[in-house]
Amino acid sequence: MNKYALVTGGSRGIGRAVCVRLAKEGFHVIINYASNEAAAQETLQLMDGQGELLPFDVSNAEQVRAALADWQARHTGEYISVLVNNAGIRKDNVLALMPETDWHRVLNISLSGFFNVTQPLLPAMQLRKFGRIINMASVSGIKGLPGQVNYSAAKGGIIAATKSLAQEVARRGVTVNAVAPGFIKTDMTEGLDEAALCKQIPAARFGKPEEVAALVAFLASEDAAYITGSVISINGGLYT
Repeated sequence: MNKYALVTGGSRGIGRAVCVRLAKEGFHVIINYASNEAAAQETLQLMDGQGELLPFDVSNAEQVRAALADWQARHTGEYISVLVNNAGIRKDNVLALMPETDWHRVLNISLSGFFNVTQPLLPAMQLRKFGRIINMASVSGIKGLPGQVNYSAAKGGIIAATKSLAQEVARRGVTVNAVAPGFIKTDMTEGLDEAALCKQIPAARFGKPEEVAALVAFLASEDAAYITGSVISINGGLYT
């Protein structure tokens, strides 16, 4: 039986690195993306075709359920044992000037997206008594960052949800953990003053997506069976 892992927002950045690493670990990786099929295809090529694409908008509950039901219909008797809730966007602004749409869009993708994708996949994990749910949080969700009230709220919510869900499903062999990256060199951090920010980071550099992916791969493994409800920072020593 294949081991299936679903990575939301898997077409670029950290998501892409996670897809590639999980494929190397022997998973058949389901690459989720919202609209950028070309980038998702590039990710699939980097995985030597060891996976498949599954487009849906994580913030659209009906779309998510339809896509997952279609996948299940095509994979009778199998299930997604690893879920990486990675999809997220930034819409930075000070709260006083933040458009209401930017508040809702960021929370709908990161936080509601977590609910929309996780809930329908949980029953099979609990029935099989094995599952790994890994949620992508952020340093912003731990310490907060000015100009990111919406993003910090979304990631802080993910952290709290991780801790709660872990207690609900631990007895069924399902672990739930959050990974909290600091500044990672991806398109999400383009436009930031890297030189200035590196002065605040003890490691004096931005992280690599592959370093985050290595942590995710460990949490997805059987070796991580006794780690649950944890929030693991990967930030080069940045104080949180």
